[in-house]
Amino acid sequence: MVYILFVAGFVFLVKGADYLVDGASSIAKKYGWSPLFIGLTIVAFGTSTPELFVNIIASANGNSGIAVGNILGSNIANILFILGTAALIYPLVVKTSTINKEIPLSLLAVVVLGVLVNDQIINGATENFLSRADGIILIAFFSIFIYYAAGIRNDSDSGITIQTYKTSSSVVMIAIGLAGLILGGKWIVDGGVFIASQLGLSEALIGLTIIAVGTSLPELAASAVAAYKGNADMAIGNVIGSNVFNIFWILGVSSIIRPIEFSQALNFDIFTVALVTVILLAAIYIGKKYVLSRREGYFFIILYIAYIAFLIYRG
Repeated sequence: MVYILFVAGFVFLVKGADYLVDGASSIAKKYGWSPLFIGLTIVAFGTSTPELFVNIIASANGNSGIAVGNILGSNIANILFILGTAALIYPLVVKTSTINKEIPLSLLAVVVLGVLVNDQIINGATENFLSRADGIILIAFFSIFIYYAAGIRNDSDSGITIQTYKTSSSVVMIAIGLAGLILGGKWIVDGGVFIASQLGLSEALIGLTIIAVGTSLPELAASAVAAYKGNADMAIGNVIGSNVFNIFWILGVSSIIRPIEFSQALNFDIFTVALVTVILLAAIYIGKKYVLSRREGYFFIILYIAYIAFLIYRG
């Protein structure tokens, strides 16, 4: 039964995020906000809500391995697996604003996280924690990101289409979406802990692999569809925006709820997030400039398979 609920949890997460994004985007559209602003904020938040609810539940339960592993694994999957898949579907032309602002901001996020969690190395402490004070710092950085997004709220040149519904229907969709996220998040965390204990695996490994890929399914769906429609900016923006949300917002909220213990073994995964972000920037300039080609998409997928193989080997 635990395994059934574990799988059902991913279905509830994906559909819940879908309903939440559609309902919230419809309401925001009625206020006259631009599609680009909605995409960078509400849609990015919506596709990150699976990670948010998994982390809130994991943090409240004290499952720190899942809480941190889920975020790091999701960010790696977003760049290597999801952007790799999107580039295979259709070569992605990257705008200079994404290269100069959003990708560097996502790199800054993981660097800040690396500094905050390494108390033993930096402060000579006996343990590593993402404390409530650290969470407030992450939320402060997130506020800067929102301020940046708000500055382009009247930019209508985005190519993102938002479907509108009646206000009552939008509210119902949001309520259904939240319910699905809460249930799905609980089932996934409970199932992940159970599977880890049964197979003798660490919670961090489960968080970095199965849960990370599962909670990244909304980003995969959004970026794959955007790539198929030729909307490269949306495909990349969705991934980079979600990575920023994952660290600044989700880990910030999670650590405020309950300080998160950090294992130094996860420094490798923090380094990997930073490395693949740099590789993404390099790939944009190598070959055809400002384009992620199918060849680079294959390379990203191969890198992700190698990373997962290493995680399994590491145990």
